[in-house]
Amino acid sequence: MPAAPSAQPTRPRRRSLAGAGALVVATALVAACTGGGETEPTPTPTPVVLRSSVALPDAPTTVVPDGPAAEVALAVSGALFAQAPVAVLVADADPALVAPAATVAVALGGPVLVAGADGLADELDRLGTTDLVVLGDAADADLPDDVRTSPLDAAVVDADALADLGVVTGEAEEVAPDGLVAAVAALARPEPALLTAASDPEPTASASARATEEPGASAASGEPAGTDVSAEPSVLGASTTTVEPPQDAEAAALLVDSASDALDPAGTAVVAATARAAGVPVVDVPGGDPRATSATVERLDGVATVVAVGSTFGDPARLGPRVATAATGVQLPGGGQLVFTDHSGAPGVDRKRYVALYGTPGTPALGVLGEQDVPATIARAQQTAAQYDALTDDTVVPALEIIATVASAAPEPDSSYSRPRAIEDLRPLVEAAAEAGQYVVIDLQPGRTDFVTQAQQYADLLAYPHVGLALDPEWRLAPDQVHLRQIGSVGIDEVNATAAWLAEFTRDRHLPQKMFLLHQFSLRMITDRERLDTSHDELAVIIHADGQGSQPAKAGTWTTLHQGAPDVHWGWKNFYDEDTPMLDPAQTYQVQPVPDLVTYQ
Repeated sequence: MPAAPSAQPTRPRRRSLAGAGALVVATALVAACTGGGETEPTPTPTPVVLRSSVALPDAPTTVVPDGPAAEVALAVSGALFAQAPVAVLVADADPALVAPAATVAVALGGPVLVAGADGLADELDRLGTTDLVVLGDAADADLPDDVRTSPLDAAVVDADALADLGVVTGEAEEVAPDGLVAAVAALARPEPALLTAASDPEPTASASARATEEPGASAASGEPAGTDVSAEPSVLGASTTTVEPPQDAEAAALLVDSASDALDPAGTAVVAATARAAGVPVVDVPGGDPRATSATVERLDGVATVVAVGSTFGDPARLGPRVATAATGVQLPGGGQLVFTDHSGAPGVDRKRYVALYGTPGTPALGVLGEQDVPATIARAQQTAAQYDALTDDTVVPALEIIATVASAAPEPDSSYSRPRAIEDLRPLVEAAAEAGQYVVIDLQPGRTDFVTQAQQYADLLAYPHVGLALDPEWRLAPDQVHLRQIGSVGIDEVNATAAWLAEFTRDRHLPQKMFLLHQFSLRMITDRERLDTSHDELAVIIHADGQGSQPAKAGTWTTLHQGAPDVHWGWKNFYDEDTPMLDPAQTYQVQPVPDLVTYQ
């Protein structure tokens, strides 16, 4: 959290709101007893400037842990504000209090705090708060002695009542609890909307208590709304008072997850109001991964500093790279920066599936991808994927799996039995796919060399955001093996090493998540598969069942591959010539579990 300003004066000790009224009465009695002299001339009011300032955390990523709304509010205030002579205090995180409090906070440029938090007075000391707008029964709140308080009755708040505090508002807006966070996030100076909570047919205990107050009475003091209960009259709204909210923070955002149970909507709205008061945008991140949706990626484009609220975001070490990737603004085909977006289960995060053509350009014998030129391949991929659109509510993304290194019957110059395609031969198709919104997977058939070595040779293509990697163990030979005499295989350590290299490559370049695909039609093809490392946040791992032939045989392979499998996504391949018969799209999506990727060869 930012340190207190060096010029911060030492504050007198504290009081509660309950004792403030007695001090006002005592002052009045002293004045009455000393009357009778000559009338003193009215002094000229001293101009007052209330200027707030923002100081973002030094670290690019800050995560505020779960906790009660009052404690979380303190933490967010500490993370965003350097000083705030004006602040807003609510008795509790009740929508009826929070809605108008948010409007006041944004207009005046001060944080919203919640009574009952340990350290409330210390935070007001640090902020240098001199004037506090209070909503609700916060009589027991522990405050510094010299804070001037202005009660505001949430039950009767209107534009006139706020004008008395120097607050100018826009249109009035009644919001339901489930829309409160979005409404607060949309508040903006100079005339924020006047938010009020929609009527609750079953009011909370605090709302019921307010309803029993006398009409027009302040819930904090029993005095008419707007009456000062502090030792000195509030200067808010006076003609000699100038309120200077902070300038909007640059390249920063507050991240919240409205789908999380850690804070209720009103508690989330409290911290959202503090962010908007600081001029910091509020970004709702369903599921806690800012890469998951197009909306979050667009909102975080160019952001350098974030404060995230809640455990769904993970720790800064996990969230930081995710934010850095989202901040690039680059999106994958189908939207967002995740290959598959169903892992969070959060509302607003749509699933994606893929339908791909397989092969290598210019070689029809290796698959349908090579049967036509680049424009026709792009069109065919689009048409093939479109057949699945009506079969699912998920987004179906057209894709291409391009064989980059082709298994060869004879030794190559490097004795690898693997013939590499030149990067420049493949680049036109890769770039055409990007322009058409199609995903690309680079497929490796390494022969006697290893997958890591070959993957690194195609780093130029893997640097494209929409390009992933496939390993084909059928064509990974031992030193004494030859293609078509033996079926190749790979040890899990080599697979994991390739995954680790690709994950680091992706993370270092702030690239969107990449598909990491493993072809398999026999358990022997990947030894010790149960040790497959699926922990890399930068990769979406998929096992692709490559079996061909009769449908009963393919179904048996599918079932066998699922036995003891790690937690991965799954792919299914349809062979035009070898399957008897080949499944049509509707039949393919009857396979259970429904494949995340369907490839045509």
